[in-house]
Amino acid sequence: MCTQVGVGGLVVGYALVGAVGFMYIETKTDDAQVHSIKALVRATSLDLWDLTADKNIFHEKSWRSDVDWVLKQFQNNVTIAVKSGYDGRTAAQIWSFPAALMFSLSIITMIGFGNLVPKTPWGKAMTVCYAVFGIPLYVLYFMNMGKVMAQCFRWIYTRMYECTSDRPRTGDGAWKRITVPATTCAYVLLTYVLIGTFMFANWEEWDYMDSFYFCMTSLCKIGFGDFVPGATGLENSTVTAVVDPNQDSQIRLVANFVYLLFGLGLIAMVYNLVREGFRLKYSTLKADMRLCLDQVHLKTTSCFRPAPAGRDPRFYPVDYI
Repeated sequence: MCTQVGVGGLVVGYALVGAVGFMYIETKTDDAQVHSIKALVRATSLDLWDLTADKNIFHEKSWRSDVDWVLKQFQNNVTIAVKSGYDGRTAAQIWSFPAALMFSLSIITMIGFGNLVPKTPWGKAMTVCYAVFGIPLYVLYFMNMGKVMAQCFRWIYTRMYECTSDRPRTGDGAWKRITVPATTCAYVLLTYVLIGTFMFANWEEWDYMDSFYFCMTSLCKIGFGDFVPGATGLENSTVTAVVDPNQDSQIRLVANFVYLLFGLGLIAMVYNLVREGFRLKYSTLKADMRLCLDQVHLKTTSCFRPAPAGRDPRFYPVDYI
């Protein structure tokens, strides 16, 4: 258990270190679009001021025409910037700690939401190195935690089974091994998804269909990125509000982080339980097939055996060959 807890703590610590590293790298310089939009706003304001000073109240028609042209150019430039990914936030607002933590989690778990990407060369290089070491660490977590959770759940299921019915025995009188059915595993996963559905619907202000859709795509590691936890309200928040530990967004993000990390471990548990049941059924089927083939072989050899003395040879086809 200390080993498994150590692996889980290492994954969490690796995600926290990655979040701090990405925040430090990506917030050092603002995006070029932010500076271009700021320059565009200043230039448009100066043009409007010059038009107002040049064409005063006595040239209202000409003033309106020129102002419409300036505002139309400003609108076109802003539209181009928005289509290129500009959303009005600075680098510090985009790369808040909640967003950076979810970005780190999406890398090591291979979900890849895609709503947040590094734009600096150093950030892209760190992403590559972070994935190279983080993905094997997550695979180790997936395998180890899956085995531990499967053992715990199997023990609980066995105790509940023994309390409700008699434990079956094999032909030689030994206790028969109890395996967790696949339907029980499916019910466990469905219950966990429904818990996340209600949680995200209440916290993230999503409807239930969107929340269920996010839980399924994230736990299946599809990660389209159209819905991301912890993003509600971050677009218009300031840096002070994001890093304040008393804000609800911090609590919601930690809960989202734990939900996804534990949910992926739960999938590993279900994988181990279903694999165990499949192997047991395969071994049973293999033994039954071997017994069936032995019986067919015995009947075939006895059927084509030469007729003993005093028997009718018509019932033994080997005498006719």
